[in-house]
Amino acid sequence: MKLFRCLTKIAFYFSILYGITFPANAEIYKWVDESGSVHFTDSPPKDKNSEEITLQINSYSSAEVTTIDGVIVPGNRVVMYSTSRCGYCKKARRYFRKKRISFHEYDIEKSSKGKRDFKSLKGSGVPIILFGDRRINGFSEVKFDRTYTEYKLQKEDKKEVDKKKVGNKSKV
Repeated sequence: MKLFRCLTKIAFYFSILYGITFPANAEIYKWVDESGSVHFTDSPPKDKNSEEITLQINSYSSAEVTTIDGVIVPGNRVVMYSTSRCGYCKKARRYFRKKRISFHEYDIEKSSKGKRDFKSLKGSGVPIILFGDRRINGFSEVKFDRTYTEYKLQKEDKKEVDKKKVGNKSKV
């Protein structure tokens, strides 16, 4: 009886593992009806010509932190380029609100400034998050926290150095 339960558990876990490692592929087909309307479906119509569409996901799979050449976002301000349906963008938005981090958001599909900036930033996915001279492609709470905290500490250190410089000048 114990052997049967053990084998059942092993089979159960193996089936879960098998299901995770081999995800289903979705197929999308594009076709045009008699009135010229374009349709997208998950199976090709039997009586119409259709073409299979390959979709390209425009979200980053993991957060990548870089510095921005020639662009400085003033203060502790955070700017995010996003889309309304992006899951990582929604996660970042919720996180910023929960942590009371002030941010300005540009939807790259709805805002002309968002589209223009996204193009000039050579964006290939969303979200793109900017603050100071930092750029994060994608979103991870851990990477954002670490990078934002480092940035604020460096900014505070610079203020202290500047204060010391001003103090030394006044003594001369």
